[in-house]
Amino acid sequence: MKKILIGIYILVTLGIIFLLIQLNPKEKKDLVAIEAGEKLYMQMCSSCHGNSGLGEGAKQGTALNNQQFLSTVSNQDLIHYVKYGREGTIMPDYKFLSDEQLNQLVAFMRDWQTEKIHFDAPETISGDIDNGEKVYGLYCLSCHGVDGVGKKKMGTALSNPQYLKYTTDQQIWISTAYGRDKTRMSASLEGLEGVRQLSKDEITDVISFIRSFEKK
Repeated sequence: MKKILIGIYILVTLGIIFLLIQLNPKEKKDLVAIEAGEKLYMQMCSSCHGNSGLGEGAKQGTALNNQQFLSTVSNQDLIHYVKYGREGTIMPDYKFLSDEQLNQLVAFMRDWQTEKIHFDAPETISGDIDNGEKVYGLYCLSCHGVDGVGKKKMGTALSNPQYLKYTTDQQIWISTAYGRDKTRMSASLEGLEGVRQLSKDEITDVISFIRSFEKK
């Protein structure tokens, strides 16, 4: 009986060792990608987005190390944002980076994510553009500017072609409704701890107005 138990113990131990050997290459690969991405980030991104990604850089870039933001964007979204930049803003494009470098940069940014937050948003965003313009003028214009051109150190350029191309209506709705912690963008949805207290329909109207910038 004792020999049987020892045999089982040895088999279990060998099985665990085998699994660890199989898992280690992936873990090492991810770690290597994150470390390479950190080097790229410090070289090209930290001056605007800050060493910690909180938007504390000298040029006041967007806060990337933000759980709300990271919960609503895919890795492909992040690649698009980096690769194509934002025309007409201080965010240049990085088309010269290889696919491997882009993936490394995204791996580093994704490593900031500590939780996956689920947000409710309408499946279809179709509101009253005219009312959206009125609500925008009351609550959004002071930071995001006339026609969504943005204001330095205040608000993102919402009418930027790259922003509108690579950001879905639902992503804009969520950012507007729930805001982003530790940034100037507080929640707007009624019932949350925000100043604006907008209804879901009013937020939908605002998003429809923002989306209309594409046609101008």
